[in-house]
Amino acid sequence: MSSRIRLEDRECPLSTTVQHVGEWWTLLILHDAFDGYTRFDQFQQSLDISTSMLTARLKTLVADGLLERRPYQVNPVRHEYVLTERGRSLRPVIVALAAWGNRHLAPQDRSMILVDAETGQEAEPVVVDARTGKSLDDSDAYMFTAGPAASAAMRARYAELDRQRRSRGAAPEPGAA
Repeated sequence: MSSRIRLEDRECPLSTTVQHVGEWWTLLILHDAFDGYTRFDQFQQSLDISTSMLTARLKTLVADGLLERRPYQVNPVRHEYVLTERGRSLRPVIVALAAWGNRHLAPQDRSMILVDAETGQEAEPVVVDARTGKSLDDSDAYMFTAGPAASAAMRARYAELDRQRRSRGAAPEPGAA
């Protein structure tokens, strides 16, 4: 896959993730794979995608280690595409994206919802910190910072952002005496 990210973003996990799964068809193929589709014709029928586009996307997903291509028939040889562990680990991301989309639709306009398989009750997906259970949607409570492998530029970026946050926090409220 050709690189679509800026040179300075190559160390950013968000940029590198988007490089693997940020393409429209890729997310839809993964969604179908989570629904249990494994065969080329299933994906093609479900998505109404051209043969050449589906072939290219499946090839990329296999190369990126998200799907595994396995023969399921010998004569003629036919393959299925099965989620790898790496691919399965993307399910919470797909669920979160779908939940975000549904939150911005009227209930009657939602074409799919996530439900508890046992009870049939609609689930309300949230992304939480596994350690504390707190929701990660509060950007004042949770923020990104440079990690151990960060370059000098990445460290400078987050040092500056931290400095700006601290100066905003220290500024008096408008109208305060």
